[in-house]
Amino acid sequence: MAAIARLHLLQPPAAAVNTSVLFSKLPRPSPFSNPNYSLCYTRTRKPSLSRRLCSNSDSIPEGSPTSGASASIVGGLLDYLNESWTQFHATAEAKRQLIAAGYHLLNENDEWDLKPGGRYLFTRNMSCLVAFAVGEKYRGGNGFHVIAAHTDSPCLKLKPKSASSKSGYLMVNVQTYGGGLWHTWFDRDLSLAGRVIVREKDGSFLHKLIKLKRPILRIPTLAIHLDRTVNKDGFKPNLETHLVPLLATKLEDTSLDPKEKSNISKAAHHPILMQILSDELSCGIEDIASMELNICDTQPSCLGGANSEFIFSGRLDNLASSYCALRALIDSSGTPGDLSSEHAIRMIALFDNEEVGSESAQGAGAPTMFEAMGRIVGCLAQEYVEGAFERAIRRSFLVSADMAHGVHPNFMDKHEEHHRPELQKGLVIKHNANQRYATSGVTAFLFKEVAKIHNLPTQEFVVRNDMGCGSTIGPILASGVGIRTVDCGIAQLSMHSIREICAKDDIDIAYKHFKAFYQTFPSVDRKLEVD
Repeated sequence: MAAIARLHLLQPPAAAVNTSVLFSKLPRPSPFSNPNYSLCYTRTRKPSLSRRLCSNSDSIPEGSPTSGASASIVGGLLDYLNESWTQFHATAEAKRQLIAAGYHLLNENDEWDLKPGGRYLFTRNMSCLVAFAVGEKYRGGNGFHVIAAHTDSPCLKLKPKSASSKSGYLMVNVQTYGGGLWHTWFDRDLSLAGRVIVREKDGSFLHKLIKLKRPILRIPTLAIHLDRTVNKDGFKPNLETHLVPLLATKLEDTSLDPKEKSNISKAAHHPILMQILSDELSCGIEDIASMELNICDTQPSCLGGANSEFIFSGRLDNLASSYCALRALIDSSGTPGDLSSEHAIRMIALFDNEEVGSESAQGAGAPTMFEAMGRIVGCLAQEYVEGAFERAIRRSFLVSADMAHGVHPNFMDKHEEHHRPELQKGLVIKHNANQRYATSGVTAFLFKEVAKIHNLPTQEFVVRNDMGCGSTIGPILASGVGIRTVDCGIAQLSMHSIREICAKDDIDIAYKHFKAFYQTFPSVDRKLEVD
């Protein structure tokens, strides 16, 4: 890969490869068949050197990524990360890829007509997605094999009333979302992305996604000359008063009368910001009825390290897991023969709001996935089967996929001595005696047995007894209906920073492990019975 990376640097910009061919050659806009939904792709991408250096797509053999067992999905992940600045964009891109792969779009408000061998998806709030492929030999009471992850990441979000002015600067007030390493957001080239509700001329409303690719915001740090003790005492910003991005310098407009100036001063958002948004959306400022926007880093995701062995990116937690699950489902059900001998239902569930506890309509705390399972069982039933849903849950297995803490070479004592996950060493199985993770001895064995059959490495993690332990959506889902669950993740560094790090090899290992789970788990599960 080092030689390939050097070759990239020598190639002229005109040789850039369209990385979308890695996944599908279908046009991008066509999957969005719902007339009430519009995804705003704001500008056509132009081939550039920076674009190519942010993806290794051209180092992967052309053709379908499913054509060979050794094909890498890293290029596709980089494209997914660069497309998915927010949970809304991540869900929309997953939806696009599933539809391009032949999945049928369902609506939770409509009746469902499902058939064995069919492939389906639905979204909720455009930040939560459930997709599933029904085995052709499915019968009522058979189980679900699920990989669940989340689409959200710690970030800053625009407040409902964001406009403020200080010392001749126009500022935007923000809320902190999740447990971010907020000091890493200083001195970064920032912008805005999210969703907007736009009023149409006929009085209807459109839900649009927006991404301002040029940097328009920045949170400057204080010069060391004004804070001489910062390197000794640490950087400890006040999150309300110091974490406020600059938007522009304040210009006095003498042409406005006092009444107009008063109206501007009372506006929820700065007029210059609203003008930027309306230009991007090709609508009038007065047509923007509502918006939900994240502050985003504009630096692209890319390969890094001397041998290009790392991925440097924001939002690896947890879009890396989401993408590996997405591709594993698509690639394990992409040909007619993939589901011909399958008795179960293969599923992914991508939830929002994990970083703040999952207690929302689109989070894992909502009954979204289990309601869908109940509807699927009922829809596919040829006749009444006593306890079909309950039996299906007993036969099901859930993989809760969330990023894991790789051992930090400068802080090795933060890990328990015998449980120090390393990058490039495979998926990390997470254990916690106090049930912060849902893994049990049985579920860990079954998941590792799948890896063993396919010669894939795994690692183990437990937190030190003198440290607190984070949690995942695993225990929430496991306790909901009693589904067997294992918690696992890809090892990474800089978790919850604006720029995170993971190993390129671990992405492909996770993808292969998830794909093997769909293909091999039924045969493994039959060999062990636990009452």
